[in-house]
Amino acid sequence: MKTFINIILVICINIFLFCKTTFSEENIKIGLIVPLSGEYSYVGETIINSVRMAINKIGDKRIIIVPKDTKSNPIDSLRVAKELSDNGIQIIIGPVFNESTKYLDELKNVFFISLTNKIKNKPSNIISAGVNAISQINTIKKFITNEKLERPIFLIPETHFKSEIDFAIKRTKIQVKEKFIYDQEPTLITKQISRLTRYEQRKQNLENEIKKLENSNLLDKEKRISKLKKKDTLGFINFDSVIIADFDETLKSVTTSLLYTDVSSKRITYITFNQWFDKSLLNDKSLQPIYFPSVNKDNYDLFFKNYINKFNSKPNQLSFLSYDIFGLVYYLLYKNNFKLDKKMFYKENKFKGLIGIFEIDKNVITHQLNFYGAIDGEFRKIF
Repeated sequence: MKTFINIILVICINIFLFCKTTFSEENIKIGLIVPLSGEYSYVGETIINSVRMAINKIGDKRIIIVPKDTKSNPIDSLRVAKELSDNGIQIIIGPVFNESTKYLDELKNVFFISLTNKIKNKPSNIISAGVNAISQINTIKKFITNEKLERPIFLIPETHFKSEIDFAIKRTKIQVKEKFIYDQEPTLITKQISRLTRYEQRKQNLENEIKKLENSNLLDKEKRISKLKKKDTLGFINFDSVIIADFDETLKSVTTSLLYTDVSSKRITYITFNQWFDKSLLNDKSLQPIYFPSVNKDNYDLFFKNYINKFNSKPNQLSFLSYDIFGLVYYLLYKNNFKLDKKMFYKENKFKGLIGIFEIDKNVITHQLNFYGAIDGEFRKIF
């Protein structure tokens, strides 16, 4: 009887070792749907290169990436995703653009880790991994608290991203004095900012005060008048900081309008969204200091350097993001014994990538970001 038990035990151990070996040698297929033709083909190529860099870094030879061309449209995104699904692939990185996710909820058993930063009204099988408005506003909220800013206002452009910002403001519960929606048309921005800052009234206040002094009998009136004439306006600004949810030239149009209405970054605190270290911010000293949440700059610069050395071309923000997304997917698979199920994305998890710390909970990814300022011609880390 004892001999029989020993034989059974040896057989069980051999079966276990066989299964373990078989499992360890089983390929892990992950789909990658990106634009490989058309206007955005360069973006797709940099993403593929970045994912290859991540695979080499991890060093797991079982991983097989299967890329497909979305052609940057929702119909082709669905078609290639279905091809991957038919070949047994249940987890796909991509697509890049939010519009391309339009029909992907048809593939209920496939999970997509999209590079978009839009998270509102997403189907349950699409997880947005971009640096979203919630992550950015949470970081801004921390800065406002640290700086003891009590009267921030939020400037939001009338664009398709407005609803995402509104959603994030509610989710983060950031306290702002006022939300101001503006048109991005350059010819309209200054008029709108003038109304917001009560520029005409403050300008009139200055003229009235100068006239009042001129008609007074004060001994030092000339000195006071001379001092007032150096000012552009006179009067209280009813906010101490401004959060501008904009980028590039429109951001600069808004800050220029603030300067024109005598509300400079020396008087109030300028805060904006993630600028990906746009160097043009450093050239315009008049808008400095201006602060923004962002990915970790040291890691960002190092990634760019390594990518250029390897591929002899420049990457972009999406390639930097895709490097981390692959690491995140691998981490979740590893924690789940390389088995794909819905719990992977519903469980509360944290993953430290180059961007910062990814937080995953109930199908939503947010990031713990750093905070920087463009100050005196350089980017400085605040926290």
